[in-house]
Amino acid sequence: MSGLIDTVAWVRTENGRILCARPRGKDVFYIPGGKREGDESDLQTLLREIEEELTVRLDPSTAVHVGTYEAGAPGLPPGTVVRMSCYTAEYEGTLSASSEIEETAWFSYADRPLVPPVDQLLFDDLRADGELA
Repeated sequence: MSGLIDTVAWVRTENGRILCARPRGKDVFYIPGGKREGDESDLQTLLREIEEELTVRLDPSTAVHVGTYEAGAPGLPPGTVVRMSCYTAEYEGTLSASSEIEETAWFSYADRPLVPPVDQLLFDDLRADGELA
């Protein structure tokens, strides 16, 4: 049986690099964000997850959808697809890893192999748009 893992992610690029986070207990970096809870909208999920992970508040009035990507992932049951709806948004506060996050890093395109397949699709588009060095 196939399944869908529905996630929302925050795309933050600065100086040709994208912000990534490694959750505690994992050895893979991800674009910050997470799974929606209940009937949350994309925006509600985004605001909650980013505040939980990076201790900053996103400004909902600046959120812009930049793309939705789908891919399988290693370690998931066959047929399982991760859908990642990606948004940019301005933020207030100081970016710092919360208790959920082991570390954050700013990745260039060269770091693409370190992120999951669905994140790699975003990396490809950002590279094509000149946003990733």
